[in-house]
Amino acid sequence: MSFLSDFKKFAMRGNVVDMAVGIIIGAAFGKIVSSLVADVIMPPIGLLLNGTDFSSLVITLKAATATTPAVTINYGIFIQTVIDFLIIAFAIFALVRVMSKFQKKQTEAPAAPPAPTKEEELLGEIRDLLKEQAKK
Repeated sequence: MSFLSDFKKFAMRGNVVDMAVGIIIGAAFGKIVSSLVADVIMPPIGLLLNGTDFSSLVITLKAATATTPAVTINYGIFIQTVIDFLIIAFAIFALVRVMSKFQKKQTEAPAAPPAPTKEEELLGEIRDLLKEQAKK
């Protein structure tokens, strides 16, 4: 087989296509969650922290000179990234938890009782006849 036919066979396998769809949807979902964090959740948190901007927190190892920029450890950006991660992880956890409860409710929904068998129908008729006779 040629290289191209091997690649076509590999690319058209079902699990590869499913994985590709999952990655594309995951990337789109990542954008939604990032927007949720940056545009909805972080502004109130920033308000609670009196507008603290973590990205400006740095440790200067070497001051800037006319020819070289400053050498800094940007630990504030790291703190902001950790906070973003925790918020995203919590949002995904909450979403998965809600989805699992919804699936659990669907699986726990009682199924319709099976139709009675002929023997059960006959026994029910006999019971009803005996009740009528007892009343007479």
